[in-house]
Amino acid sequence: MPTTLLQSDLPGLDLIHRGKVRDVYALSARELLIVASDRLSAFDVILPDPIPGKGEMLCQISNFWFAKTAPLVPNHLTGKDVASVLPAGVDARLYARRSVITKRLKPVPVEAIARGYLIGSGWKDYQATGSLCGIKLPAGLRQAEKLPAPIFTPSTKAAIGDHDENIGFDQVVATIGGDLAEQVREATLKIYTFAAEYAAARGILIADTKFEFGTDEDGKLYVMDEMLTPDSSRFWPADEYRVGISPPSYDKQFVRDYLETLDWNKTAPGPKVPQSVIDGTAAKYAEALKRLAGIELD
Repeated sequence: MPTTLLQSDLPGLDLIHRGKVRDVYALSARELLIVASDRLSAFDVILPDPIPGKGEMLCQISNFWFAKTAPLVPNHLTGKDVASVLPAGVDARLYARRSVITKRLKPVPVEAIARGYLIGSGWKDYQATGSLCGIKLPAGLRQAEKLPAPIFTPSTKAAIGDHDENIGFDQVVATIGGDLAEQVREATLKIYTFAAEYAAARGILIADTKFEFGTDEDGKLYVMDEMLTPDSSRFWPADEYRVGISPPSYDKQFVRDYLETLDWNKTAPGPKVPQSVIDGTAAKYAEALKRLAGIELD
C-alpha cells in the first residue's frame, strides 16, 4: 500500500530545505537526499491535509521521465540506493519510493516553463495584452487552444507563500546571463516537445509544465527537482479536450477548482480539504502515473 508522509524525520541528517512538497538533506558537499512528502500546495500555499501516496507517485513519475529524457538533457539523479543513507531505526519502506539521492547543484533562479496550450495565467496575460512573457501571439486565440508552436514562458521563483510572476526572456538574460538563458530555453522546449508527443500517444495532453535546472561546479546544466509530474504540469485527457473551456485534468487543478469555490484569499493558512477531494486528487495522480509510465503503486 502507498505510505503517507506529511513531513520527513531523519535524525542525524542535515535538513537544509523544507519546500512546498520536498524535504532536502545534505549528504555531502556533492550529494543530496530529496524526499517527496505528501504535502499539497495550491496557489503557492501549503494546504493542511496530505494526499496519501502523493509523494511516492510524484517521485516515481519523475524518475520515469528523468530516465526517458536522459539522452536529451542530463539530470541530477545518481542512481544510488536510498536505504544506504537512512539513519538507523528509520522505516526504510516509508522512504523507498519517495526519495532519491542526487547531485548537489547550484539552482538556476528561474522557473523554466513550457506552454503548448493557452491556459491558466498565460490565458489571462493573453487576454490582457495579446502577448505572453513578451511573446506576441496570434489574435483571436481561445481558452485552452493549442499554440502554433510550444513557447518558453519563464517566471520568477517565489519564496514559499509568495506567488511566481511571468517574466520576459530579457529578464532571464539579465538574471542568469545570455548563454545560460539560451541553454535553459533550449532544454525546456526540447524536453517538453518530446514529452508532449510521448504523452499524446497515451491519451494525455501536456498543456504546460515547469522545470527546475541547476549547474555543477563546471557550469554544466542539469534538469533537477521533479519532472513532468501532476504537481508541475497540466495533464488533460485527450478525449475530453475542448477549445474554449478549461478541460478536466489529471493534476492538482482538481483541488484548485474546489478552492476557487471557497471564500479564501489564497494566502496562508490554507483551508482544509474534504476527504472526497483528497481521494479524487489521489485517484487522478494514480491514473496519470499508470497511463504515462505504466506504474501502479499497490
